[in-house]
This record gives sequence, C-alpha cells and structure tokens, in this order.
Amino acid sequence: MDLIVAADSAELASARAELGGGTLALVPTMGALHEGHRSLIRLAAEQADHVVVSIFVNPLQFGPGEDYSRYPRTFDTDVEICRTEGVSVVFAPAAEDMYLPGRQVSVHPGEMGTVAEGAFRPGHFGGVLTVVLKLFNLVRPDVAVFGRKDAQQLALIRRMAADLNLPIEIVGAPTVREPDGLALSSRNRYLTAQDRPTALSLSRALRAGEAVAHAGGTAGEVRAAALAVLGQAAGLDVDYLLLVDPATFAEAGDDHEGEALLAVAARVGTTRLIDNVEVVLGSPGPALPA
Repeated sequence: MDLIVAADSAELASARAELGGGTLALVPTMGALHEGHRSLIRLAAEQADHVVVSIFVNPLQFGPGEDYSRYPRTFDTDVEICRTEGVSVVFAPAAEDMYLPGRQVSVHPGEMGTVAEGAFRPGHFGGVLTVVLKLFNLVRPDVAVFGRKDAQQLALIRRMAADLNLPIEIVGAPTVREPDGLALSSRNRYLTAQDRPTALSLSRALRAGEAVAHAGGTAGEVRAAALAVLGQAAGLDVDYLLLVDPATFAEAGDDHEGEALLAVAARVGTTRLIDNVEVVLGSPGPALPA
C-alpha cells in the first residue's frame, strides 16, 4: 500500500479506514525530518502494524520572539523520508484545521510545566500538550513514540496520559547523536562552523557529569563536573543545567539515589539547543564505554 498524505481530519479518517485493521503507532513531528526522526519511525514500526507521522509546526508552543516563522519547513523531503521508511499515513493539517476560531480550552501542564524548559518558555508546554491531545483524538493510536532528547516533554505527555486515562502507550526513543556527539535537532542546521565547537560543550558537559555519577558521586558533584565544562566554553549562554527526577522534574538533592536526569539548555549564537543524559546516583556503576 502506498503512502497516504492526509491534509485534514476528514482525509485522515478516510486514510484510517483504508488501513483496515491492525494496531496504529503515531510519531508526532514538526517536520524538517532527520535521522533522529527516522529512528522514531523505525521504533514505531516495531510497536504496531501501521505508522502515522504527523507533520505540523504548532504555533501554540512558540512564545514571543521564538522561531515559529523561521522554523524549517521541508515538506516534500519529509514525505519522501516517510515513504522510504514505510510509513502508512502522513497527517499534515493546516493551523486553521487544528485550531477553530475562538478556541478557548487548552491543556494545562501543571507545576512540572513551570520548571526547566517551562521557566524559560512560559506557555510552551501548554501548547505542546494541547496539540498532542488533539493529535491523539484525531489519529486514535495504540502507541505514540517521542524522543528522549525532549525529556521534559516526554515526562509531561506520560503524566497527561496517566492523569486523563488515555488508552495509549507512550514510548520514549533514545537520543540519536551525530558522530561528534551533538544531539540531532532540526535546529542544528542553523549552527555556523564557528558555532559547532561551542555547541559540542553541551554533550561534553553531560558526559563529564555522567562519569562522576558512574563513579558514585553525589548530585552536587555531578552538577559541578558538568558546570565546569560549560564554564570553559566561550560564547555559550547557558539557560540551565539541572539534575532532576526524570518523572517529576523535581531537583535531585545530595541524598537522591536511583535514576536522575542531567539536562542542559543553552544558546550558541542565535540557536538554542537542549540535551540530557540519564544517570544513576547512589553507587558506582560499571565502567563507561570509551
């Protein structure tokens, strides 16, 4: 069966009917697809009989002065990527189809949506959860796949699914990195040759913190190791470096034991990047791979 491109909810309903039976996995994206998105699609294909990829640059999650108009739009290339990956349906609605005039009701992200990314991008997670819930209602997937690079987004979507009793399995996919360690992002294309070495300080800082955690270091020692690397990077404007509980995004204290997430956000030139790494606190672990 060839790829179906649905431009509105009516076409999406028709496409779902064409698929017949079987389970459905959704991969929500804003387009500008790269190898990281391909990995999400491949994981989704392992979870269900059919994969739907949504391509929608969501205006609700962009704040004042953010890059909504500048966000890369590569629709034709994105569709071909989906075709080569065996996607069944691409859902690519217009903003006026997703948001009715006079729209009043949105999803509130709660306290978790006000910290870390939420503190620097007020309203962002309300926009994310609102569009994700709308996509869930329109596509009606059995499974939805999101990247772990957007760890706070993933945690909030899992919380929303639990709190609102959504019958959808939320799957987190590992972060895909470029050979030099930079986490893949649609925004990486904006980095200049001069920006690149500075951008790499994010992943170096995370690796430094991870090494300290593996050696049995405390939360404070993990943060200090990562901050030391960031502090040596000229031209890096750091928004935050946090060590948090991955499920709640509450900050990890020095008595924290078990899983934690070391997360960073910073600006390199005009480009804002985020990254994170999962660590375990409380006891030394096996040697890290070189």
